[in-house]
Amino acid sequence: MKILIVIDQFDDANNGTTISAKRFAEGLMNLGHEVYVVSTGEPAKNKYVVKKLPLPIIVSKIIKSQGMTFAVPNKDVLEEAISKVDVVHFYMPFFLSYEALEIAEKLGTPRTAAFHVQPENITYTIGLGKNTKVNDKIYIFFRDKFFNKFKHIHCPSNFIANELKEHGYTAKTYVISNGVGPEFKYRKNEKSPEFKDKFVITMIGRLSNEKRQDLIFKAISKSKYSDKIQLVLAGKGPKYNKYKKLGEKLVNEPVISFFDKEHLLELLGMTDLYIHSADAEIEAISCIEAFACGIVPIIANSPKSATPQFALDDRSLFKAGNSDDLAKKIDYWIENEAERKQMETKYAEHAENYRIEKSMKKIEGMFEDAIREYRKNWGKFRKWRWAYNKHVDSLRYRNRWGLRLHKRGNNV
Repeated sequence: MKILIVIDQFDDANNGTTISAKRFAEGLMNLGHEVYVVSTGEPAKNKYVVKKLPLPIIVSKIIKSQGMTFAVPNKDVLEEAISKVDVVHFYMPFFLSYEALEIAEKLGTPRTAAFHVQPENITYTIGLGKNTKVNDKIYIFFRDKFFNKFKHIHCPSNFIANELKEHGYTAKTYVISNGVGPEFKYRKNEKSPEFKDKFVITMIGRLSNEKRQDLIFKAISKSKYSDKIQLVLAGKGPKYNKYKKLGEKLVNEPVISFFDKEHLLELLGMTDLYIHSADAEIEAISCIEAFACGIVPIIANSPKSATPQFALDDRSLFKAGNSDDLAKKIDYWIENEAERKQMETKYAEHAENYRIEKSMKKIEGMFEDAIREYRKNWGKFRKWRWAYNKHVDSLRYRNRWGLRLHKRGNNV
């Protein structure tokens, strides 16, 4: 297949959507497909580059806090890209995708979409994360403006598929994990000098409101073992300065930095416990990456997050927003090392359900369904068109013949 990915940002892997798109592109190419991309950023093979959309300062701040960029639609670029592929896959429900969808419809190209923008990702940034009415309105806006124009939607979790169903989305949903690669596997590295004799707790993710890393600082300060805990926040985002200040109150100064893949793998090999404190998540690739490396997670049991699905039992869950409960779970796993070692192996085995290879086969199946359905409907349309044209031609013939008879009658 020739597959086109339409996404506003593809180069900078600083958010889950971009990471997923890059992994899917690579995975599909490994299966022998030709993959093209329309996005902002630098020119590259099989990539069609469009410009970034300049935004007002306030809006730009919100967008950048999510690690995102908006693209300027370019009709000529989109028509060229879409005209040469078998299916178009859309990642973001914004301006670039609106224009691309119109062109795909005009050219009759099969298309699918992925749901990666949870309304809470937007509303938490402006302090309205728990406002149900606002979040519902965003779901409905996305539905009417974009997603209900598709018949096939990729959902990274059952949680988000159910959210779409509850909000009246009509497309068939395909629950497919964003998946993790084979490099994320059970590993235990010797700790670096700075981490030696310390209990390392890690969280990977953007430093933003909905990720709730603030709870981890509070929980560590309440832990009986705060003097031996070393916190590492792997990520970047608008809360960086605030968290650096919070870190000053802990016994051991936290490490807060963005890690590339190589150094992230090294870090995970030295990590004793992983915490995922987010209130809102469509899936959370970072959590899968952690337990795939044999790290026991503690996950916020939030009703607006898909991540609790990964917990093998209640010992890996804490009450969302509750630092006291999180502190108790941290202390439990520190005190019960034998249980933790046992669960490390089980979590690494659990991660095999979320391998990227399995996800690739499923996403490939969704594309095949979309193409097959399009061809089937196009076949029906062609048959209808043929029958219609035949009927019209028949009427025209009879009309012409009738006129001739009428004229002959008048001449007699």
